[in-house]
Amino acid sequence: MATTRTAKTRWEGNLLEGKGNVALESSRIGTYDVSWPARAEEPGGKTSPEELIAAAHSACYSMAFSHGLAGKGHTVEKVDTQADVTFQPGEGITAIKLTVRATVPGLSEEDFQAAAEEAKANCPVSQALAGVKNITLDARLV
Repeated sequence: MATTRTAKTRWEGNLLEGKGNVALESSRIGTYDVSWPARAEEPGGKTSPEELIAAAHSACYSMAFSHGLAGKGHTVEKVDTQADVTFQPGEGITAIKLTVRATVPGLSEEDFQAAAEEAKANCPVSQALAGVKNITLDARLV
């Protein structure tokens, strides 16, 4: 069954001096301020499209990785995933680095790395971000 999730943004003013907010409409869990300085300089208590993409990618990756391992009969104790999304003004998103630390008892390092790469290739957010040429993975079994 397909699902649709919705977020809304209200923006006021021009790009460099304007401001806005993003509302997570489906879950209704929050509204977050956005601005150009938060995107291209320091966050200053505001978010950016890239931070929201990082959140989506780290969550999706963790879920896909856990699901893939469970499908192969492994019990996942925990998966900690960090996504660092690099934004270069004038160029766009130039890189994403996924850093994964997971505890999976009885899993060999070779099988762990294979599953980590498989999750990177197959998580729906990774697939949606296929236009980003530099997506790297640093995965370690802990």
